[in-house]
Amino acid sequence: MVKINGNQENAAGKTLAEYLETTSFDTRRIAVEINGEIVPKAQYANTLINDGDIIEVVSFVGGG
Repeated sequence: MVKINGNQENAAGKTLAEYLETTSFDTRRIAVEINGEIVPKAQYANTLINDGDIIEVVSFVGGG
């Protein structure tokens, strides 16, 4: 199991890109951190989620 935004999820073994495809996150407007390290968007397809990882997905919201 991995912790994503504070919730336990069964995403181990997927790439970050594969996981994000199953969510409603707009990948153009997010930043992702795994175990305290920011993952560049260009690396999403090559970044494997491992059991025990702690992932934070932050969405950017425009406004005025």
